[in-house]
This record gives sequence, structure tokens and C-alpha cells, in this order.
Amino acid sequence: MSRIGKLPIAVPKGVEVSVKDNIVSVKGTKGTLTQYVDPRIALSIEDGEVKLAPTQEGKEENSLHGLYRSLIANMVHGVSEGYKSTLELVGVGYRASNKGQLLELWLGHTHPIYLLLPQEIKVETKSERNKNPLIMLESSDKQLLGQVCAKIRSFRKPEPYKGKGVKFEGEVIRRKSGKTAAK
Repeated sequence: MSRIGKLPIAVPKGVEVSVKDNIVSVKGTKGTLTQYVDPRIALSIEDGEVKLAPTQEGKEENSLHGLYRSLIANMVHGVSEGYKSTLELVGVGYRASNKGQLLELWLGHTHPIYLLLPQEIKVETKSERNKNPLIMLESSDKQLLGQVCAKIRSFRKPEPYKGKGVKFEGEVIRRKSGKTAAK
């Protein structure tokens, strides 16, 4: 059995978990999320806890056991508290602004980059004088939030020589010395 999969998932007040035809639905104050669960994993909801157990023994069943436990735990946390991520734009002339769900990025190219974000994600941009512009993203779906952050970051990844690019707030970029340091 998976060590992570054995742990029960505590369901906080205001969150409803239901299972029908191998589809788990989690409903809370921040929204509703659904996830398909493999039939090899048995799911039970009792005493305010969700418990998972594999129906068969095997290596693949153990990995699925831990996977689905983590996915459901992330869903419960997402609909109750939500997830936040902040991206920082480091570079001269790098800017970000949003009009509703349309994010406009100026990342040193000759043209702006426009990205239409899904409705499940709340976006806010902040630009202050003498500080790097910030993009604050918030969602109840951890997986979707991670995909959107990775997409934004892929437009201009941080480079190791000057540190310019889109990075997560608090992320430390390993810096390299240039060719003049070799002498």
C-alpha cells in the first residue's frame, strides 16, 4: 500500500464530497471540482473523512492509490481555501497588464503577447515604481493554475547570466559568471 494513499483526507466544514460512477465531485465556497478515479481504487466517505484503498495488490495500483489521494486532497484544499501563485517579471521594459481575463505581456519582444486566461483563474497585475511588475493568479484548481503559470513562464524563462525573465516570486535563479570571469 502507498504511504501517502493510506492517509485519510479530512473534509472541512462547508465542503461536500460525493462519488458517482468513479467520478468524485468536491463542492465548496470557492467552486466545484470533479475528478475521475480509476476503478482499481475503492473510495469511501465516512465521519468527515475520505479514505482510499486499492482493490488489487500491485505496483501500479500502489502508485494510483497515492496519486488519487493527492488529487482529491488538492481538490478539497482548493475549494475550501484556494491556491495562489505570484509571477515576477525581471527585466528592463518588462510589463504586464490585464483587462478582465486577457493578460497583456511586454517581455522584450517587438510585439506584446496576449494570453486569454480560463474563467476559473482570477488574475491581478501590479506595477509599482522601482519594483518588478507582478502577476498574481488565484484559483481553486491547483493543476490548472500550475499549467497557466508554466505557460506564462515559457514566454521568457529566466536566464542565468543577467537573471532576466519571468520567475516565481521568491524563486532563486542560479547565476553564472560571464566569459570575462574565465581570465
